[in-house]
Formats: sequence, structure tokens, C-alpha cells
Amino acid sequence: MTGPACAGARRRPAVFLDRDGTLTEPRHYPSRPEDLVLQAGIGPPLRALQLAGFALVVVTNQSGLARGLVDETAVAPMHRRLRELLARHQVRLDGIYLCPHHPGGTVPRFSLACSCRKPSPGMLHQAAGDLDRDLSSSWMVGDSACDIDAGHRAGTRTALVGPQPLAGVAPTLYRTTTAQALTAIAAGPGVGGRT
Repeated sequence: MTGPACAGARRRPAVFLDRDGTLTEPRHYPSRPEDLVLQAGIGPPLRALQLAGFALVVVTNQSGLARGLVDETAVAPMHRRLRELLARHQVRLDGIYLCPHHPGGTVPRFSLACSCRKPSPGMLHQAAGDLDRDLSSSWMVGDSACDIDAGHRAGTRTALVGPQPLAGVAPTLYRTTTAQALTAIAAGPGVGGRT
């Protein structure tokens, strides 16, 4: 419950998830619904986080729109498929926030510097405001330095996922798979470190 009825109640946390390479398998500028394939094993920990009261929010840079590599009409069907894939695990996304911008793009209306493109924290701030979530108890989960930087700038804890740690990147938590990171976050206080 959000809004005036719960004024004074402690705001709940969120898990912000990068899409490509974190929530879904990595693809180079995915542009069709069938390009989105969930990472292995993420259903159960996402469900556990949802049941624990976390909002589940996708925050994704999609510069393919600015570069003219992805048609804007493809976005809604892709995200509909993402929601359908997650629903098979009884997981519901609380929001999908997308940045279509890139200053070097070829599509004029998207070719600009913005405050939403990660590593800027604009999408996380927008989602936290829209959903009345507490950033300081939230997590940003991603596979790139810009995801971790966005989380740091927004004031969240951060989880880096990937085959190896990234040089110069200092997340709260590192795991080789998204499922492992989500499981560690769902385990509660004291998570951290590297495996």
C-alpha cells in the first residue's frame, strides 16, 4: 500500500534489475520478443523477493532505439513477452523503465544526453518515487559497470553478476549468475562479499 494511507509507515525496498545480460540472456540489440530468454534459475529467487515485499523493477538502457537499430513499436511486445515469461514463475514486475537515449544516436528525438541513461540514476529515482520505495534498502542488480555506478549514485546496494568481477568496480555483492545474486539478496541481512 502506498500514499497517504500509509504515511509514517516504513517504505519498502526494491530490486532494480538490468534487462539484457542480467534478467535475460545477453543478446546484441535484441529487437523481437523471441530474443528475450530468461536467465536460468531466476524464477524462484525473484518469487521469494516478491513475497518478501520487494518491488521488482526493470531499468534498462536501450540505445538501439537512438541508434535506429530497434524500432520503437517493438518495445511493447518485447516487454509483454518478458512479463509473460516471468508470470510462468508467478513473478510480477512492478515496473519497466527504459532509457531510449544516446548522445551519439541517429534518431534525432532520442539523440541526446539525459539523466535517465545509466550510469545516471534517473530511472531508479523515478521508479522509487512512483512506487514509494526506499532506495537505501534497495538493490541494483546488473552485469556492467554502469549498472553498479547507477546503483551507487542512487544510494542502493549493488550486485554485479557475470563470469568474473570487473576491474575497478566495487559492488556490495558479486556472484557469477543472476540467480545466485538474487538468492543471496533474498537471504537477507549480512549478504555481501564474493564467491
